[in-house]
Amino acid sequence: MVTRRDVAQLAGTSAAMVSYVLNDGPRGVAPATRARILAAIEELGYRPNAVARSLKTARTMTLGLVVPDNSNPFFAELARTVEDVAFEAGYALLLGNAMGDDAREATYIRTLIDRQVDGLIVAPAHGAGSWIAELAGTTMPRLILDRELDLPGATHVLADNEDGAYLATAHLLAHGHTRIGCLAGLDGIQPTVERVAGWRRALREAGHDPARNLLVHTAFGRADGYRAGRALLAGPQRPEALFVTSDEQALGVLRAAAELGLDVPGDIAICAFDGIEGGAYTVPALTTMRQPFELLGRSAVEWLLAKIADRELAPSRIVHATTLVTRGSCGCPDPLGGDSAIEAGRA
Repeated sequence: MVTRRDVAQLAGTSAAMVSYVLNDGPRGVAPATRARILAAIEELGYRPNAVARSLKTARTMTLGLVVPDNSNPFFAELARTVEDVAFEAGYALLLGNAMGDDAREATYIRTLIDRQVDGLIVAPAHGAGSWIAELAGTTMPRLILDRELDLPGATHVLADNEDGAYLATAHLLAHGHTRIGCLAGLDGIQPTVERVAGWRRALREAGHDPARNLLVHTAFGRADGYRAGRALLAGPQRPEALFVTSDEQALGVLRAAAELGLDVPGDIAICAFDGIEGGAYTVPALTTMRQPFELLGRSAVEWLLAKIADRELAPSRIVHATTLVTRGSCGCPDPLGGDSAIEAGRA
């Protein structure tokens, strides 16, 4: 195995100089000497011992991310952004998939703490879990993504769920609909609470009583949206339009509407929330409030790296606005599928 001594011998310098080049200090190295060392590293194929380096620098150059379910396109796209930004900064990302299970979520968080990741990002599956006290008892930089929890020292990075839901409902109202139902996520989860609040606020401001409009709670999933959609759309109180609190649920609702022989948007107009790429390819394409995946992931990683560099950095609450992407499911013109529809959502 190639060692630093081998590199130093080939470069005609000391092992300490090799160390200074690899660690970018603590002493400077003359440009000509640095060039010889880098050439020797390339020629010998030397790879530094990451474990030894982490012991010296007290950093592992890894970040941890725990998500509720990475088969959900929203979390898959969000995790991809987090990984890309971490990779740009020279960090590897360790991913834990909670699969909606609180015990599994806690196990992943404890494992990442034990592996001494330099910072941890958690998108909680449900809410405060058994891991809260354990993580609060460490000095590890921590950030909560897509939820808001009472965790000392944690920064929160969120989309503006209430305002996004308000704008989605207002858009359906602008199409002339008055009986606008809401197919929401599980009751009590923060994004659900905020999105339902936005739906209610828009109806009240338009002079409609939210209590007279259907509200159904179910999990954030296609199958859940399909089952709830079948029941809601087949009933005698079928609404004119639906605000659906996630694109995944809305994909299930579109299937339910098709099976019931209902035209979208003629019989039921739909506006959803999240902005996953798959929504551009449904028939009709899905109108949605797009979450800014890139901004959410980038601001989360950049804050975490700033906290790693400065442990005195105060926690903050970072909120990003959502963007209405109009397509055919609400009654707006339906764009061609593919890249043009996706790019329209990113504009």
